[in-house]
Amino acid sequence: MSNGPIVRFAPSPTGRIHIGNARTALLNWLFAMRERGLFILRFDDTDRERSRAEYADSIETDLAWLGIIPGFQCRQSERMALYDSAATKLREIGRLYPAYETAEELDRRRKRQQALGRPPIYDRAALRLSAEERAALEAQGRRPHWRFRLEPATVHWEDMVRGPSHIDCSSLSDPVLVREDGSYLYTLPSVADDIDLRVSHVIRGEDHVTNTAVQIQIFEALAGKAPSFGHHNLLTDASGEGLSKRTGALSISSLREGGVEALAVAALAVLVGSAEAVRPVGSLSELAAAVDLTHLSHGAARFDEAELRALSARTLHALPYEAMRERLAALEIVGADAEPFWSAVRGNLAQLGEARDWWRVTQGEIEPVVEEPAFLAQAAACLPPAPWDLTTWGVWTSALKASSGRKGKALFHPLRLALTGRESGPELAALLPLIGRIKALGRLSAHAA
Repeated sequence: MSNGPIVRFAPSPTGRIHIGNARTALLNWLFAMRERGLFILRFDDTDRERSRAEYADSIETDLAWLGIIPGFQCRQSERMALYDSAATKLREIGRLYPAYETAEELDRRRKRQQALGRPPIYDRAALRLSAEERAALEAQGRRPHWRFRLEPATVHWEDMVRGPSHIDCSSLSDPVLVREDGSYLYTLPSVADDIDLRVSHVIRGEDHVTNTAVQIQIFEALAGKAPSFGHHNLLTDASGEGLSKRTGALSISSLREGGVEALAVAALAVLVGSAEAVRPVGSLSELAAAVDLTHLSHGAARFDEAELRALSARTLHALPYEAMRERLAALEIVGADAEPFWSAVRGNLAQLGEARDWWRVTQGEIEPVVEEPAFLAQAAACLPPAPWDLTTWGVWTSALKASSGRKGKALFHPLRLALTGRESGPELAALLPLIGRIKALGRLSAHAA
């Protein structure tokens, strides 16, 4: 596998991943990147009813868009023999035991305990059943679920985010690991996979903190040692509501389709709710160097889509041509003018797709907006000869100012409308050489009398 740390992102393919899921994936990926480790993508797809191949495919697409390329990938649905082996070992050492209570019986017991002011912890009645009593229950058609017998100890761990942490397992019910139909709940397959794949660091949301003590006991029962754990704070939407992949709120695919920059999504997803200021980054390597798990807040962090849109534009404005060459080529922005074009327009873009429109302004045909034909004819007469460069605009407008007596908006605005067909946009000093003398002359003379 890897000589460095091994981390994993383990989504269930039951919906599209959202920005909160991406936060977990990115924190793992950036940790592995910085520490020269291995990132594993593991699909927790044992929920046969809700898992879908199209969701798994969309998760892979979303991760790739964010720049996350797993070093190894697997699916829990293809690893059942591993979980069977782990369950058998736990049974053999007396840590996994059959329980026969129905859901209704357990609910009645919980309510009775609560009415007596006691914590609703499973009373381990199943451990007191004799072999004959178990056989009688099975003869009635009951099939057991299987519980992990917790040691009544306080489990301590050094959390990578939260620092020294502990949970008293005597306050917990023995968790069910195997259902009546023999299918597994999340816990056992996750631990068995982490052991088999040699996962060294488990970085996940703080909603899993209460699972950690249980999992550490299972790790120790099966392998003798648990990995390191880190539990990061969760993201909410701008109103403070939690995120759900089943509602599609702030899904990665919707952000991508909305023209948001992947680097902006990554930066905001991991820097919000941390000691680091949210800012544009030029690469995931730069972001990896900035992220420190110990600097994450312990409170929920709000993800504001308006803030994301602004950060996306700032990210785009800072990206150099070499970083954009392939994406511009996909928009058919190629050739000798592509690099100076990018330098000219990037500062005015809210999203990359707008570059296509400005490419048409400089390279194609537009409908000029002509408000003052006489002035534009005068401007055409003042056009400098080719070749043009970044100084041409200044030379031309200085000559036009002298001959027309105009200045400020009265001078520049009619020229912008005629040359670009737009009220505003990139600096004309940079656009003019890209438009060229022939097209400029044609636009200035478009409606000449």
